[in-house]
Amino acid sequence: MTVIAAHATPTRWWHSRAVYRFMRHHLALVGIAMITLLVLACVIGPYALPYDSLHIDLRARFAPPLSGHHYLGTDPLGRDLAARLLMAGRISLLVGVSAMLLSTLIGTLVGVTAGYRGGWVGAALMRTVDGFLSYPSIFLVLALAATLRPSPVMITVIIAVTSWMETARIVEAEVRSLREREFVQAARMVGLSGKHIMFREILPNAMGPIIVAASLAVARAILLEAYISFLGYGIQPPLPSWGNMLNGAQQYLASAPWLAIIPGAAITIAVTSFNFIGDGLRDALDVRNDHI
Repeated sequence: MTVIAAHATPTRWWHSRAVYRFMRHHLALVGIAMITLLVLACVIGPYALPYDSLHIDLRARFAPPLSGHHYLGTDPLGRDLAARLLMAGRISLLVGVSAMLLSTLIGTLVGVTAGYRGGWVGAALMRTVDGFLSYPSIFLVLALAATLRPSPVMITVIIAVTSWMETARIVEAEVRSLREREFVQAARMVGLSGKHIMFREILPNAMGPIIVAASLAVARAILLEAYISFLGYGIQPPLPSWGNMLNGAQQYLASAPWLAIIPGAAITIAVTSFNFIGDGLRDALDVRNDHI
């Protein structure tokens, strides 16, 4: 008698229920499309424009949008606004994504350690988190930015070290709910180390909330960078960012409103898109929706 073994075909990730739920979230798809277009424009756009971001044409000062080759107009020095907007997008998006990665890393390490170890270690770490959260983050950001020499790297670090606490609390709560599960008990019984259990067994099962928090952290980091650059403590000219473009436009709101409207619209599009993506990921990765 020939026995034919039936092997279950592994489900590809793009066929998973989470992906199916995400694809049904129309606003999340809109967010991905908008971010993709924005990133492509910032990466490729400056090479397709007739002027670079530092080219000065004093005869074309305050040119309105759609003025000849200045598609979005010019600034008070006659620099092409489209070129500066796209170059600023590179800086602002890079700072936002980099700050998200660093803050997520810090928050995840603190949350996993506190949630798994518990006891005095967990209590000490979470009281540290509470201490940071007791101060408004914007005051911490401004205090550090005013003290340290501003640069894209320094602004990224400042935003990250003042934004990791929410991720730490989310991860700590998730790890505490997982550390007594059967697969963790089995890992302890076979003699696996605590480090292995934390980062190879528990952490992969806690990635859903971390991914959602990370997607929302990008939007928050972009807003923080724009805020501190608008106040003059962030990215410094001539290096453009969306925030310092708004700073330079505030005295021309009546005579040249496009100087503020255009970078403001870019910030709105980026932040809204990442929030849409975060909402879609939250719904897609929620295990309570597995029946859908």
